Amino acid sequence: MSKNEPSAPRCAALVGPYLSGKTSLLESLLAATGAITRKGTIKEGNTVGDSSAESRARQMSTELSVASADYLGDPWTFIDCPGSIELVQDAYNALLVSDAAVIVCEPVPDKALTLAPLMKFLAANAIPHIIFINKMDTATTGVREVFEALQKVSELPLVLREIPIREGDEITGHVDLVSERAFRWNEGKPSELIQIPDTVQERGKEARNEMLETLADFDDTLLEELLEDTVPSTEEIYSNLTRDLREGAIVPVFFGSAERDNGIRRLLKALRHEAPGPQETAARLGIDGGGEALAQVFKTQHASHTGKLSLVRVWRGEVADGDTMGGERVSGVFRLHGQKQEKLSKAGLGEVVALGRLEKVKTGGLLSPSSVGGAWPDPFSPVYSLAIQAEKHADEVKLSGSLAKLTDEDPSLSYEPNQDTGELILKGQGEMHLQINIDRLRNRFNLDATAHRPTLPYKETIQKSISQHARHKKQSGGHGQFGDVHIDIKPLPRGGGFTFESTISGGVVPRQYIPSVEAGVRDYLARGGPLGFPVVDIAVILTDGQYHTVDSSDMAFRAAAQLAMREGMPNCKPVLLEPFCQVKIAVPNEFTSKIQRLISGRRGQILGFDAKAGWKDWDQVSALMPQAEMHDLINELRSITLGVGTYEWSFDNLRELTGKLADQVVQERGEKG
Repeated sequence: MSKNEPSAPRCAALVGPYLSGKTSLLESLLAATGAITRKGTIKEGNTVGDSSAESRARQMSTELSVASADYLGDPWTFIDCPGSIELVQDAYNALLVSDAAVIVCEPVPDKALTLAPLMKFLAANAIPHIIFINKMDTATTGVREVFEALQKVSELPLVLREIPIREGDEITGHVDLVSERAFRWNEGKPSELIQIPDTVQERGKEARNEMLETLADFDDTLLEELLEDTVPSTEEIYSNLTRDLREGAIVPVFFGSAERDNGIRRLLKALRHEAPGPQETAARLGIDGGGEALAQVFKTQHASHTGKLSLVRVWRGEVADGDTMGGERVSGVFRLHGQKQEKLSKAGLGEVVALGRLEKVKTGGLLSPSSVGGAWPDPFSPVYSLAIQAEKHADEVKLSGSLAKLTDEDPSLSYEPNQDTGELILKGQGEMHLQINIDRLRNRFNLDATAHRPTLPYKETIQKSISQHARHKKQSGGHGQFGDVHIDIKPLPRGGGFTFESTISGGVVPRQYIPSVEAGVRDYLARGGPLGFPVVDIAVILTDGQYHTVDSSDMAFRAAAQLAMREGMPNCKPVLLEPFCQVKIAVPNEFTSKIQRLISGRRGQILGFDAKAGWKDWDQVSALMPQAEMHDLINELRSITLGVGTYEWSFDNLRELTGKLADQVVQERGEKG
């Protein structure tokens, strides 16, 4: 890439765990490039990122923040991504369209494991990434210890690009291992070039040799030079670093302090010289460079004042206001700077912009004037749910419409009615994830909603067969009501559902009334048996009955069937059925023993465990677990695995529940009516 003219706009995503300092880093990057004149702080709530009400209430990132800048003539877009594991869907979507990722982490070796899923995702998708060890001004451990801990969770070799200069316990600068120059940090200003201190001369040589040896694994010429003790040129080393980063072979490691602007300009220079451009990123995604204009949606936003906005990266040509993209007319092209919008006439290759009013377009869509398409990874499966309802009954319809917009924004959020309980269930990645979206209902859509733990879909069945007779007879003047049935009620094997048949002969119950008997039985089963829950695994046989030529009707036989079930079921030894789920829990193997205790402590049954396919030093534990024990499973799982453990689940079977737990469930059901 020639530096004589500006490159095509490039995009870097800032990612990393909660509290690593990504929002502060964004402020420092913007200040260093002159995009802002004064840095904001999270405490004061005046940062470019984290500007939503939900973010500022929690003092953390709750959504993507996009900002543009210009560094030494090159245009850049920086995307500050949420760090919470519950909000990682947004981060992964942004990473897929970024030219490079900057992984921001704290200088704490014990926290390196929290980066494992992120680094696995980056490597799996061949996304070039750089590590920036932040908060070095408060570090209590050395860069080397952090580096070694990070290498354990990275599939790619890390390349340390600099070593610290210390004065006492404080890091005051760094030595660049490529240029072999030393710099003293100046808070809020560019670093000052100094002589390499004698105290780091030897350490610098060792670290530089380690860097070159790693690079030589990917370049035979460099390997020969090292074997012959030939000193490679600075230009050759930079060339190797650039190529290896862009090919996804290495992960450069830098450090500094975003709070004090230390190491920020060094990071910017590395991005400027070594990060790939949009053409290379498009090629990585399988997008060729020829053809009509093409843009990809990586985030959808709904705002009360602007309507729907589709955040896109332009891969080919230009997208102008008024163009047709994906079968819809673009109503506005906007460059974003936090929550501020700058209206543009058009956007070209590499730019990240928001397109207005593309109502039918979804996240992941590849938009061109003639079509919409594109493959996009499936969103994360839900691991936590709440039953949600509008505080005002009149807002129920509005609630569904608002939730539709929120799930359009966030594919890892979903909602659906529970057919068994009648509740509207909101599903997502954790309690905080759902509470943030409940806050959005209020802040954006002026809709107050309440949420509670979903009612579990218990069922009941029977253990004994009986025969039951019931007659529905009512005379109130004129035509009366008469229906008389004899039925056999029998248990079915688990999973048998419900069957109905008739052995009537001789017309004792006319054929047209038999479906009404079945309908009456189904009415009873759905409303709940003696224990108060829907009844399953049961067979009902109509064996006999009587009718009246004038007073019999569909309604009469339906009522008679309900009466027969109501009177007979308590004598069939009803029993409660509890839903069990098959659960597959994925964790680093150092936590596997804790997971086994977690499962047994929740009445679960361990089926086995094995190495997680494609994940080094991770296990997958399979188990059967009562659904009643899974509501907050993700909370405990994350608590004992530094936030990285996760699980998938599916309904498996219904099992009998007896004793005190069953009595408690039945009692609570009775109290609710």
